[in-house]
Amino acid sequence: MLRVVFMGTPEFAVPSLEAIHSSFNLVAVYTQPDRPVGRGLETRVSPVKARAMQWGVPIVQPEKLSQSGQFEQLQQFKPDVIVVVAYGQILRRNVLELPPLGCVNVHSSLLPRWRGAAPIQWALLAGDQATGVTTMRLVQELDAGDILLQEKTVISPTDTAGSVHDRLAEIGARLILPTLHGLADKTLAGQSQDVAQVTYASKLSKEMEWLDPYRETSAQLDRKMRALNPWPGTSLMLDQRLKVKKAHLRENIQGQPGVLFEKTGMVLLGTPQGSLELQVVQWEGKKSVDAAGFLNGLRGKGQKLPLKVGQVDQVAP
Repeated sequence: MLRVVFMGTPEFAVPSLEAIHSSFNLVAVYTQPDRPVGRGLETRVSPVKARAMQWGVPIVQPEKLSQSGQFEQLQQFKPDVIVVVAYGQILRRNVLELPPLGCVNVHSSLLPRWRGAAPIQWALLAGDQATGVTTMRLVQELDAGDILLQEKTVISPTDTAGSVHDRLAEIGARLILPTLHGLADKTLAGQSQDVAQVTYASKLSKEMEWLDPYRETSAQLDRKMRALNPWPGTSLMLDQRLKVKKAHLRENIQGQPGVLFEKTGMVLLGTPQGSLELQVVQWEGKKSVDAAGFLNGLRGKGQKLPLKVGQVDQVAP
């Protein structure tokens, strides 16, 4: 049976890990070291480690694979193939060339579109109608290896980064089994990527959360809200930060750009083209409220709509 070393860390990698464990000889799991998280800095294991601990599989957590002795330890597992799913470390040439069948990556986009750190979010930000999963051979250049298998999924108007993430994680688990079988029986050769079609998905930052209703249309703001859900989220600045948790696109209702106004019980944010209906919002340090709760809160502070939103370039991140 195929000897597989799995390298992965977040929740996205867990379905692929489970599929491999059920079908092949999982000889070791590599994942990032346990990290302190939250205000209490409680040490927490990665989702991949939490799952692998249930099986008694050897778990290795190097700070860096390039550390002294790490390659020699990896050699001892004698992997036929290494599967990498959102591991969080770069593999050097000696690791890439170690297993006879090479190293395989499960990537959450339809390569060559959206190489890089945040392919799901950038597919939504760009308004792509579809995305998917690619299994590919790992090479030293970022996400540039030969494509092995792909599966596409349509992006719906209500999809968020969270919902697409969960769907692609399951697709990745479905693709990794035929990928490994195809490599093992030499029926899967792979196909080089068209470099003319390459786009890059840069890492997300907290500063991306600010909605700019002065420059961006309602459709662009809607895509941004869905792309940055759950992290880093999206916000407006009134007299303080207002997190926008849920919204609905209203392209047929026009308001003044950058102004919150009320219409038939809806709280709307005007943009250069159409409006965004704010359905669930949250003042910093407070609980989330619906539109009615938001309006009641304004009245309690002696305010009412319309209200002008602060300019993004004037808001400190």
